[in-house]
Amino acid sequence: MADEEKKFSRQIIGKTVVSKTGKRFGEVGDIIFESKSGELIHMVLAKPTAYTEKLQLERDKDGNILIPYSAVIAIGDFMVVAEEDIV
Repeated sequence: MADEEKKFSRQIIGKTVVSKTGKRFGEVGDIIFESKSGELIHMVLAKPTAYTEKLQLERDKDGNILIPYSAVIAIGDFMVVAEEDIV
């Protein structure tokens, strides 16, 4: 991800999150980052699918599902994540 062109948060929020095998997780609702370094930590999942709700994924204090940004392998029309890195 580091060698690719930079993306603005408005280009990421609202994208559909899918696994590399095509399983749909939901949409990017927000981004959590470290304010001092700017490092992206998590994506907050909006509109999670029934499949995603069944998984034991990390949640924030409000119960929103969190996807580690380190699991992202590609950003294009979709946000592609490595499912094995989040389950």
